Amino acid sequence: MTAPATFFVDLADIPALRDAVSKVSRAGYSESCVTERLGLEDLASLQWRPVPIYREERLAGRDPLALAIDLFLLQGTLSAEELSRLFVRSERDVLVRAGLLAIDETGFARARASLFPVGDRLIFSDHAWPELPHPGYAAVPYDQVMFVGLDSRHLARCTPRRPFRTALDLCTGSGIHALLASAHTERVLAVDINPRAARCTRFNAQASGATNVEVVVGDLFESVHGERFDLITANPPFVPSPLDTLGFRDGGRSGEDILKRIVAGLPHHLAPGGMAQIITELGERDDEPLVDRFREWLAGAPMDIHILRLGEHTAMKYALGHAKGDGYQAFLDSVNEWAANLRTQGYTRVVSVVISFQWSDAAFGAPWERIDESPPPRRTAGAEIDAAFLAERLTRHIDWQQVLSNSRLCRSGPIALLDARMLGSDIHAKAKATLLGRALTIEHYLDPVEREILDRMDGGIPVPDLIRIFCDLEVDEPTVIAAARSLLRRQLVRIA
Repeated sequence: MTAPATFFVDLADIPALRDAVSKVSRAGYSESCVTERLGLEDLASLQWRPVPIYREERLAGRDPLALAIDLFLLQGTLSAEELSRLFVRSERDVLVRAGLLAIDETGFARARASLFPVGDRLIFSDHAWPELPHPGYAAVPYDQVMFVGLDSRHLARCTPRRPFRTALDLCTGSGIHALLASAHTERVLAVDINPRAARCTRFNAQASGATNVEVVVGDLFESVHGERFDLITANPPFVPSPLDTLGFRDGGRSGEDILKRIVAGLPHHLAPGGMAQIITELGERDDEPLVDRFREWLAGAPMDIHILRLGEHTAMKYALGHAKGDGYQAFLDSVNEWAANLRTQGYTRVVSVVISFQWSDAAFGAPWERIDESPPPRRTAGAEIDAAFLAERLTRHIDWQQVLSNSRLCRSGPIALLDARMLGSDIHAKAKATLLGRALTIEHYLDPVEREILDRMDGGIPVPDLIRIFCDLEVDEPTVIAAARSLLRRQLVRIA
């Protein structure tokens, strides 16, 4: 058994700690290289059950990258000889003193924390898999620091990486989003109510050399004293749980206890022109749009809202995924407890979403909301979310019709077009279009006019010419303009 890391390091050891981490990086320990070595399509899909297969089939060569993956990601054990091939004695010693490495009396070494590659960044946090035999405790402690998992990676990929003056990361956990923001933001404030998480974030800032990250132990916005930020990120506890046993996971019986407080605080802390983004899971009720909850929590604040749906589970599947128990009856009782809570909340399914907020501008009409659906992105998608806000505003400006009528339109890029119809039926064919080469794979359903416009856009076409063409097809001008606007809003076409 290996006790978890303390996330403390002596100031005198920080330079040597950075050198040791840099050595791991130079071995090829990056998100892309680790993903390729393990034979995965996405590192976010890494699971603990296939660990023996990863070791046998993908890490058998035991080169430095294989050793680093086994030690710091798969929670494995290295022999003294293997450890010496990964680190020289001085590097090994500083990792032991920093509480990252435990070496037993026989020389076998285990990591006391995992090191997660996120892009070209390396983030320390508690182990992802307490199911494996050496986390140092029988049950996961309440103050466990959230590992870098699916939600962390999805938010990291959806966050715009443009320059910001100030950023705030709430429920910071390991500090992953604060550390990523530090590369393109002048000042970053990371906040977590869990002192252990705050220590982990501070430790990561020290290990990475980020000097513009301030870490505070506090309850959400209470620590920021009315300050406004250009970027706000949050990966809060969101699981609609009948329990309160894991701080980073449990969001109350509705799952919304912390989320609603964050959304309610945005009008007081998001700077004009800034963006707030939250990754969460939400219980969904039939015939109740999710955006209605957000509008209620915003208490009338005029904000534009983009909702990116990344996936969903039925309520029963969600209950099965979270139930625990030693033995069949204990597991069944746990399933029933989780399922009963979801029924009480009225949830029929649970959806994974990234929600983005920006202040509305009266020049673009009333506050709007937009819902897109895509498989989770495997690469950076922040610029595409920025572009969705720009496209909505362009097509909502008070002069949009005049601008569009005098424009030349062309396709935004290669488009996959799928037509479907039922043979032996009078049901009209349906078409859907997907813009290729994007991180977000969004399918857009087209009406017949939109479909025809896309077909006629080889090399681009002026809108007045479109209007004349469709006039000959007995389609009136307002219908053509509305279809062109719809295509522009969904970024299938652009103004040339």
